Amino acid sequence: MSDTIANQTPPPAILFVDDEATAVKYFERAIGAIAPVVTGASVEDGKAMLDAHAGSLAVLVSDQRMPGEYGNELLRYARERYPHIVRILTTAYSELDQTVEAVNQGQIHRYIKKPWDISALRMEMKQALELSGLRKERDQLVREKLSVLQTQTVATRIGIVQTLCVSLIGPGRFQPVETYLAGADLAGTRNVEPDWQRMDYADLVRVESECSGSFGHAVGTRLAELRTRNAGRSAADAVQVFADVLGAAVRGDGDALIWTSPATLSEFLTRPVAQTVSAEHAAWLACLLWLEEAGGALRFAREGDTIVCRAGTRAASFAADRLALWIERFSERAFD
Repeated sequence: MSDTIANQTPPPAILFVDDEATAVKYFERAIGAIAPVVTGASVEDGKAMLDAHAGSLAVLVSDQRMPGEYGNELLRYARERYPHIVRILTTAYSELDQTVEAVNQGQIHRYIKKPWDISALRMEMKQALELSGLRKERDQLVREKLSVLQTQTVATRIGIVQTLCVSLIGPGRFQPVETYLAGADLAGTRNVEPDWQRMDYADLVRVESECSGSFGHAVGTRLAELRTRNAGRSAADAVQVFADVLGAAVRGDGDALIWTSPATLSEFLTRPVAQTVSAEHAAWLACLLWLEEAGGALRFAREGDTIVCRAGTRAASFAADRLALWIERFSERAFD
Protein backbone atom coordinates (compact mmCIF):
# COMPACT_ATOMS: atom_id res chain seq x y z
CA MET A 1 0.00 0.00 0.00
CA SER A 2 2.81 2.41 0.92
CA ASP A 3 4.59 1.65 -2.38
CA THR A 4 1.43 2.50 -4.32
CA ILE A 5 1.09 5.82 -2.52
CA ALA A 6 4.77 6.60 -3.05
CA ASN A 7 4.48 6.00 -6.78
CA GLN A 8 1.40 8.16 -7.26
CA THR A 9 1.88 11.34 -9.29
CA PRO A 10 1.66 14.36 -6.96
CA PRO A 11 -1.30 16.68 -7.55
CA PRO A 12 -0.64 19.76 -9.68
CA ALA A 13 0.57 22.72 -7.66
CA ILE A 14 -0.17 26.43 -7.64
CA LEU A 15 2.67 28.96 -7.59
CA PHE A 16 1.79 32.20 -5.79
CA VAL A 17 4.20 35.14 -6.03
CA ASP A 18 3.74 38.21 -3.83
CA ASP A 19 6.17 40.32 -1.81
CA GLU A 20 3.64 40.77 1.03
CA ALA A 21 4.07 38.01 3.61
CA THR A 22 0.51 38.51 4.89
CA ALA A 23 -0.95 37.93 1.44
CA VAL A 24 1.17 34.80 1.02
CA LYS A 25 -0.04 33.31 4.30
CA TYR A 26 -3.65 34.20 3.53
CA PHE A 27 -3.46 32.60 0.08
CA GLU A 28 -1.89 29.42 1.48
CA ARG A 29 -4.61 29.07 4.12
CA ALA A 30 -7.39 29.72 1.62
CA ILE A 31 -6.14 27.49 -1.20
CA GLY A 32 -3.97 24.87 0.51
CA ALA A 33 -6.88 22.46 0.83
CA ILE A 34 -7.52 22.59 -2.93
CA ALA A 35 -3.97 22.02 -4.19
CA PRO A 36 -0.37 22.25 -2.98
CA VAL A 37 0.85 25.85 -2.90
CA VAL A 38 4.43 26.96 -3.47
CA THR A 39 5.41 30.59 -3.08
CA GLY A 40 7.89 33.25 -4.10
CA ALA A 41 8.46 36.81 -2.89
CA SER A 42 9.67 38.43 -6.11
CA VAL A 43 9.72 38.11 -9.87
CA GLU A 44 13.16 36.48 -9.69
CA ASP A 45 11.89 34.03 -7.05
CA GLY A 46 8.98 33.21 -9.33
CA LYS A 47 11.24 32.58 -12.32
CA ALA A 48 13.45 30.30 -10.24
CA MET A 49 10.42 28.34 -9.00
CA LEU A 50 9.11 27.99 -12.55
CA ASP A 51 12.44 26.70 -13.80
CA ALA A 52 12.74 24.24 -10.91
CA HIS A 53 9.16 22.95 -10.72
CA ALA A 54 7.46 23.66 -14.06
CA GLY A 55 6.61 20.00 -14.54
CA SER A 56 4.42 19.94 -11.43
CA LEU A 57 2.97 23.44 -11.65
CA ALA A 58 -0.50 23.95 -13.07
CA VAL A 59 -1.30 27.55 -12.13
CA LEU A 60 0.73 30.73 -11.60
CA VAL A 61 -0.82 33.56 -9.58
CA SER A 62 1.29 36.72 -9.48
CA ASP A 63 0.86 40.04 -7.75
CA GLN A 64 1.30 42.96 -10.15
CA ARG A 65 3.30 45.50 -8.15
CA MET A 66 6.37 44.32 -6.29
CA PRO A 67 9.41 46.40 -5.24
CA GLY A 68 11.13 47.57 -8.42
CA GLU A 69 9.30 45.16 -10.72
CA TYR A 70 5.94 44.13 -12.13
CA GLY A 71 4.22 40.77 -12.26
CA ASN A 72 3.80 41.28 -16.01
CA GLU A 73 7.42 40.29 -16.50
CA LEU A 74 6.93 37.02 -14.63
CA LEU A 75 3.75 36.25 -16.55
CA ARG A 76 5.53 36.93 -19.85
CA TYR A 77 8.37 34.64 -18.77
CA ALA A 78 5.92 31.86 -17.94
CA ARG A 79 4.02 32.27 -21.21
CA GLU A 80 7.18 32.05 -23.32
CA ARG A 81 8.75 29.09 -21.53
CA TYR A 82 5.90 27.20 -19.88
CA PRO A 83 2.71 27.92 -21.86
CA HIS A 84 0.87 24.98 -20.27
CA ILE A 85 0.70 26.85 -16.95
CA VAL A 86 -2.49 28.87 -16.41
CA ARG A 87 -1.52 32.47 -15.55
CA ILE A 88 -3.52 34.76 -13.25
CA LEU A 89 -2.76 38.35 -12.26
CA THR A 90 -3.84 39.82 -8.93
CA THR A 91 -3.30 43.26 -7.39
CA ALA A 92 -4.80 45.75 -4.98
CA TYR A 93 -3.67 48.65 -7.14
CA SER A 94 -5.62 50.22 -9.97
CA GLU A 95 -2.86 49.85 -12.55
CA LEU A 96 -5.07 49.61 -15.58
CA ASP A 97 -2.35 50.10 -18.19
CA GLN A 98 -0.25 47.14 -17.05
CA THR A 99 -3.30 44.94 -16.61
CA VAL A 100 -4.61 45.74 -20.10
CA GLU A 101 -1.14 45.06 -21.51
CA ALA A 102 -1.06 41.65 -19.82
CA VAL A 103 -4.49 40.78 -21.21
CA ASN A 104 -3.74 41.99 -24.73
CA GLN A 105 -0.46 40.10 -24.91
CA GLY A 106 -2.12 36.88 -23.83
CA GLN A 107 -0.10 36.70 -20.66
CA ILE A 108 -3.01 35.97 -18.33
CA HIS A 109 -6.10 33.82 -18.11
CA ARG A 110 -7.81 35.91 -15.44
CA TYR A 111 -7.41 39.14 -13.46
CA ILE A 112 -8.39 39.03 -9.78
CA LYS A 113 -8.51 42.24 -7.77
CA LYS A 114 -7.58 42.41 -4.10
CA PRO A 115 -8.97 42.14 -1.50
CA TRP A 116 -10.11 38.66 -2.41
CA ASP A 117 -13.49 37.18 -1.79
CA ILE A 118 -12.51 33.80 -0.34
CA SER A 119 -15.28 31.84 -2.07
CA ALA A 120 -14.63 33.51 -5.41
CA LEU A 121 -10.87 32.96 -5.05
CA ARG A 122 -11.33 29.26 -4.41
CA MET A 123 -13.68 28.97 -7.37
CA GLU A 124 -11.14 30.73 -9.61
CA MET A 125 -8.38 28.35 -8.51
CA LYS A 126 -10.56 25.28 -9.09
CA GLN A 127 -11.43 26.50 -12.58
CA ALA A 128 -7.77 27.26 -13.32
CA LEU A 129 -6.75 23.75 -12.24
CA GLU A 130 -9.46 22.25 -14.45
CA LEU A 131 -8.28 24.38 -17.38
CA SER A 132 -4.72 23.21 -16.81
CA GLY A 133 -5.89 19.60 -16.91
CA LEU A 134 -7.75 20.20 -20.17
CA ARG A 135 -4.65 21.80 -21.67
CA LYS A 136 -2.56 18.78 -20.76
CA GLU A 137 -5.08 16.46 -22.40
CA ARG A 138 -5.13 18.66 -25.50
CA ASP A 139 -1.34 18.80 -25.64
CA GLN A 140 -1.14 15.01 -25.40
CA LEU A 141 -3.58 14.62 -28.28
CA VAL A 142 -1.62 17.15 -30.33
CA ARG A 143 1.64 15.30 -29.63
CA GLU A 144 0.09 12.05 -30.78
CA LYS A 145 -1.16 13.71 -33.96
CA LEU A 146 2.23 15.29 -34.58
CA SER A 147 3.93 11.95 -34.11
CA VAL A 148 1.81 10.45 -36.89
CA LEU A 149 2.31 13.42 -39.21
CA GLN A 150 6.06 13.54 -38.55
CA THR A 151 6.33 9.86 -39.39
CA GLN A 152 4.41 10.46 -42.61
CA THR A 153 6.66 13.40 -43.47
CA VAL A 154 9.93 11.51 -43.07
CA ALA A 155 8.52 8.48 -44.91
CA THR A 156 7.48 10.73 -47.79
CA ARG A 157 10.92 12.33 -47.96
CA ILE A 158 12.64 8.93 -48.06
CA GLY A 159 10.27 7.84 -50.80
CA ILE A 160 11.09 10.99 -52.76
CA VAL A 161 14.80 10.13 -52.65
CA GLN A 162 14.06 6.82 -54.34
CA THR A 163 11.71 8.50 -56.82
CA LEU A 164 14.47 10.92 -57.82
CA CYS A 165 16.91 8.08 -58.34
CA VAL A 166 14.49 6.12 -60.51
CA SER A 167 13.54 9.17 -62.57
CA LEU A 168 17.17 10.18 -63.21
CA ILE A 169 19.01 6.87 -63.74
CA GLY A 170 16.23 4.33 -64.23
CA PRO A 171 14.51 1.64 -62.13
CA GLY A 172 16.12 -1.27 -60.33
CA ARG A 173 19.14 0.70 -59.10
CA PHE A 174 18.78 0.97 -55.34
CA GLN A 175 22.47 1.29 -54.42
CA PRO A 176 22.50 5.12 -54.40
CA VAL A 177 19.44 5.17 -52.13
CA GLU A 178 21.06 2.65 -49.78
CA THR A 179 24.27 4.67 -49.57
CA TYR A 180 22.40 7.95 -49.15
CA LEU A 181 20.28 6.62 -46.27
CA ALA A 182 23.25 4.89 -44.63
CA GLY A 183 25.11 8.20 -44.58
CA ALA A 184 22.13 10.08 -43.19
CA ASP A 185 21.69 7.43 -40.52
CA LEU A 186 25.34 7.64 -39.51
CA ALA A 187 25.11 11.42 -39.28
CA GLY A 188 22.50 11.02 -36.53
CA THR A 189 19.40 12.16 -38.35
CA ARG A 190 16.40 13.31 -36.32
CA ASN A 191 12.97 14.06 -37.65
CA VAL A 192 11.93 17.69 -37.91
CA GLU A 193 8.76 18.90 -36.23
CA PRO A 194 6.63 21.12 -38.47
CA ASP A 195 5.34 24.35 -36.94
CA TRP A 196 1.64 23.55 -36.71
CA GLN A 197 0.93 26.99 -35.26
CA ARG A 198 1.76 28.45 -38.67
CA MET A 199 0.54 25.83 -41.15
CA ASP A 200 -2.08 23.14 -41.52
CA TYR A 201 -1.74 19.81 -43.33
CA ALA A 202 -2.61 21.31 -46.72
CA ASP A 203 0.12 23.91 -46.24
CA LEU A 204 2.58 21.16 -45.36
CA VAL A 205 1.79 19.19 -48.52
CA ARG A 206 2.15 22.30 -50.69
CA VAL A 207 5.45 23.39 -49.15
CA GLU A 208 6.90 19.88 -49.15
CA SER A 209 6.02 19.35 -52.81
CA GLU A 210 7.59 22.67 -53.81
CA CYS A 211 10.80 22.03 -51.85
CA SER A 212 11.04 18.44 -53.09
CA GLY A 213 10.55 19.56 -56.68
CA SER A 214 13.29 22.16 -56.31
CA PHE A 215 15.58 19.54 -54.79
CA GLY A 216 14.92 17.14 -57.64
CA HIS A 217 15.62 19.84 -60.21
CA ALA A 218 18.91 20.74 -58.49
CA VAL A 219 19.98 17.08 -58.35
CA GLY A 220 19.17 16.58 -62.03
CA THR A 221 21.10 19.70 -63.02
CA ARG A 222 24.18 18.65 -61.04
CA LEU A 223 24.04 15.12 -62.42
CA ALA A 224 24.02 16.47 -65.97
CA GLU A 225 27.08 18.58 -65.15
CA LEU A 226 28.87 15.58 -63.63
CA ARG A 227 28.20 13.48 -66.71
CA THR A 228 29.62 16.17 -68.98
CA ARG A 229 32.69 17.06 -66.93
CA ASN A 230 33.64 13.49 -66.07
CA ALA A 231 32.86 11.71 -69.31
CA GLY A 232 36.25 10.01 -69.38
CA ARG A 233 36.49 9.14 -65.69
CA SER A 234 35.57 5.91 -63.91
CA ALA A 235 34.48 4.77 -60.47
CA ALA A 236 38.16 4.62 -59.49
CA ASP A 237 38.17 8.42 -59.62
CA ALA A 238 35.18 8.75 -57.28
CA VAL A 239 37.03 10.16 -54.25
CA GLN A 240 38.59 12.93 -56.34
CA VAL A 241 35.33 13.68 -58.16
CA PHE A 242 33.38 13.87 -54.91
CA ALA A 243 36.02 16.07 -53.25
CA ASP A 244 35.97 18.48 -56.19
CA VAL A 245 32.18 18.72 -56.27
CA LEU A 246 31.33 18.76 -52.55
CA GLY A 247 33.85 21.43 -51.59
CA ALA A 248 34.06 22.31 -47.91
CA ALA A 249 31.67 19.52 -46.87
CA VAL A 250 34.44 16.92 -47.31
CA ARG A 251 38.17 16.59 -47.68
CA GLY A 252 40.06 13.90 -49.49
CA ASP A 253 42.51 11.75 -47.53
CA GLY A 254 44.12 9.17 -49.77
CA ASP A 255 41.42 6.68 -50.69
CA ALA A 256 38.93 8.15 -48.21
CA LEU A 257 36.51 11.05 -47.97
CA ILE A 258 36.40 12.71 -44.55
CA TRP A 259 33.11 14.47 -43.81
CA THR A 260 33.87 17.84 -42.28
CA SER A 261 30.18 18.76 -42.38
CA PRO A 262 28.13 15.64 -41.51
CA ALA A 263 24.88 17.62 -41.68
CA THR A 264 25.30 17.62 -45.46
CA LEU A 265 24.54 13.88 -45.42
CA SER A 266 21.03 14.23 -44.02
CA GLU A 267 19.85 17.69 -44.96
CA PHE A 268 16.87 16.76 -47.13
CA LEU A 269 15.49 14.39 -44.49
CA THR A 270 16.00 16.75 -41.55
CA ARG A 271 15.48 20.20 -43.03
CA PRO A 272 12.82 22.39 -41.43
CA VAL A 273 9.64 22.65 -43.44
CA ALA A 274 9.92 25.34 -46.16
CA GLN A 275 13.72 25.48 -45.96
CA THR A 276 15.45 25.03 -49.30
CA VAL A 277 18.03 22.25 -49.60
CA SER A 278 21.59 23.49 -50.11
CA ALA A 279 23.51 23.11 -53.36
CA GLU A 280 26.03 20.89 -51.55
CA HIS A 281 23.38 18.40 -50.53
CA ALA A 282 21.93 18.25 -54.04
CA ALA A 283 25.46 17.68 -55.32
CA TRP A 284 25.92 14.81 -52.83
CA LEU A 285 22.96 12.85 -54.19
CA ALA A 286 23.96 13.70 -57.75
CA CYS A 287 27.44 12.29 -57.06
CA LEU A 288 25.92 9.03 -55.83
CA LEU A 289 23.87 8.76 -59.01
CA TRP A 290 26.94 9.46 -61.15
CA LEU A 291 28.87 6.80 -59.24
CA GLU A 292 26.08 4.28 -59.82
CA GLU A 293 26.24 4.91 -63.54
CA ALA A 294 30.04 4.54 -63.38
CA GLY A 295 29.62 1.12 -61.76
CA GLY A 296 30.94 2.02 -58.31
CA ALA A 297 29.71 2.31 -54.74
CA LEU A 298 30.74 3.80 -51.39
CA ARG A 299 30.71 2.36 -47.90
CA PHE A 300 30.48 4.46 -44.75
CA ALA A 301 32.23 4.01 -41.41
CA ARG A 302 32.61 6.02 -38.23
CA GLU A 303 36.19 6.29 -37.07
CA GLY A 304 36.12 7.91 -33.65
CA ASP A 305 34.15 11.13 -34.07
CA THR A 306 34.74 11.22 -37.81
CA ILE A 307 32.51 9.95 -40.62
CA VAL A 308 34.53 8.41 -43.43
CA CYS A 309 33.57 6.81 -46.73
CA ARG A 310 35.65 4.74 -49.11
CA ALA A 311 35.10 2.76 -52.28
CA GLY A 312 32.95 -0.27 -51.57
CA THR A 313 31.42 -3.28 -53.25
CA ARG A 314 28.04 -2.89 -54.88
CA ALA A 315 25.31 -5.12 -53.55
CA ALA A 316 24.15 -7.75 -56.02
CA SER A 317 20.54 -7.12 -55.04
CA PHE A 318 18.33 -5.66 -52.32
CA ALA A 319 15.35 -7.16 -50.56
CA ALA A 320 11.97 -5.89 -51.71
CA ASP A 321 11.26 -4.47 -48.26
CA ARG A 322 14.59 -2.64 -47.93
CA LEU A 323 13.10 0.83 -48.33
CA ALA A 324 10.35 -0.02 -45.83
CA LEU A 325 13.00 -1.04 -43.29
CA TRP A 326 14.77 2.28 -43.72
CA ILE A 327 11.51 4.17 -43.28
CA GLU A 328 10.81 2.25 -40.10
CA ARG A 329 14.29 2.98 -38.76
CA PHE A 330 14.07 6.72 -39.36
CA SER A 331 10.49 6.91 -38.09
CA GLU A 332 11.51 5.38 -34.77
CA ARG A 333 13.93 8.18 -34.02
CA ALA A 334 13.08 10.47 -31.16
CA PHE A 335 11.58 13.88 -32.01
CA ASP A 336 13.28 17.16 -30.86
